[in-house]
Amino acid sequence: MVKNFGVIGVGGYVAPRHLQAIKDTGNRVVAAVDPNDSVGILDQFSTEVDFFTEFERFDHHIEKLRRESEENWIHYISICSPNYLHNAHCHHALRAGADVICEKPLVIAPWHLNSLQDSERETGKRIYTVLQLRMHPKLLELREQLAQEPPDVVHDVVLTYVTARGNWYFYSWKSIDDKSGGLATNIGFHFFDALIWLFGDVQSQRVYHADKRRMAGFIQLKKARVRWFLSIDAADLPVKPSSPGKTAYRSLIMDGQEIEFTEGFTDLHTRIYREVLEGRGLGIEEVRRSVELAFQIRMAKVTPPDEMTHPAVKRWLDK
Repeated sequence: MVKNFGVIGVGGYVAPRHLQAIKDTGNRVVAAVDPNDSVGILDQFSTEVDFFTEFERFDHHIEKLRRESEENWIHYISICSPNYLHNAHCHHALRAGADVICEKPLVIAPWHLNSLQDSERETGKRIYTVLQLRMHPKLLELREQLAQEPPDVVHDVVLTYVTARGNWYFYSWKSIDDKSGGLATNIGFHFFDALIWLFGDVQSQRVYHADKRRMAGFIQLKKARVRWFLSIDAADLPVKPSSPGKTAYRSLIMDGQEIEFTEGFTDLHTRIYREVLEGRGLGIEEVRRSVELAFQIRMAKVTPPDEMTHPAVKRWLDK
């Protein structure tokens, strides 16, 4: 049976990946909402989507469909709105009788997770979250490798993520910590989640540097000592971008061996949607530790660099 989807935040950066995933899985978008009306991308997927710029009208439309035949019901609502709205939009979607697929981060404050679970129990619907690095082939291969090791092995890991952003970033909600969760959540969340998924629970963490463009710190996990570095400054890319679209660098070095996974992201959302639709989606509990870690990093006091500082920070100190 073809599933009907609603999309909240269809005009945003990540929405096209969700639209493509809905199409790739053989389903359809029937309603969408965004306060901005620059949403012509919808026509690449369907010219029959009911679009609204006012959330109240979208809400009324979803309720109208719910009172009609099952053929018209909204089965899933995909949430691609700004981070600080995810909590409210998840609650709304559940009360509207839909299951939810929410873009990262599910929430920016860990205490919201319990109330979302309460709403799940009250409505009988589920919230699924997008943890796309858990679908990346190279990281799946690494996880299989780690699973074969003795339980007492602890690795030395250096994680580097640079994704260049222009000046627009600092004029958007993404640069406001209370709305985005700051760099740790808005930029680093997928990577912190992947580290916990790969190497186990957090034992301790500290932050050595934090500003609007860069963050760096250390995480002690059950099976890894991780030095990490996040940046949205193009100056931190290892090489000058060969084209405007090539502005990201992702690297994980484990015990001196690099696992470079800058590529391989084109269909991860489709894989996630397939998992959800086949009953294997990742829910609230799967994301709890990552939400807690990103929040702790955001709130942490900056401490002086030590022997576990990322090499990028050391280069600044040496200048």
